[in-house]
Amino acid sequence: MRLKKWTYSRRYNIKAIFDKFPHSNVIFRTINQFYFVYIVNWSEKDPVVTKADLEQMEQLLNEEMGTAFFYHQRKSQIRKTERMEEKPSEKSNDYR
Repeated sequence: MRLKKWTYSRRYNIKAIFDKFPHSNVIFRTINQFYFVYIVNWSEKDPVVTKADLEQMEQLLNEEMGTAFFYHQRKSQIRKTERMEEKPSEKSNDYR
């Protein structure tokens, strides 16, 4: 997937269009120092947007805006990495 174009919109939002979903506008907002998907104005002409697609969109836009470092340092990403690094015997059923 590639970021085709983006523009600033009202209230510090960014509207972006991606080549995989050319008829759907994706609205991003800032949290801390990075951008996340706020809403997808999905068009039936495009395929269904998956969670993996949303994560890839966030990564592409943050790279474009120069905020990729902050995006990769977010709490949810750090927790995800920590869980992946745990050994199977150390894993617990504790859901954080």
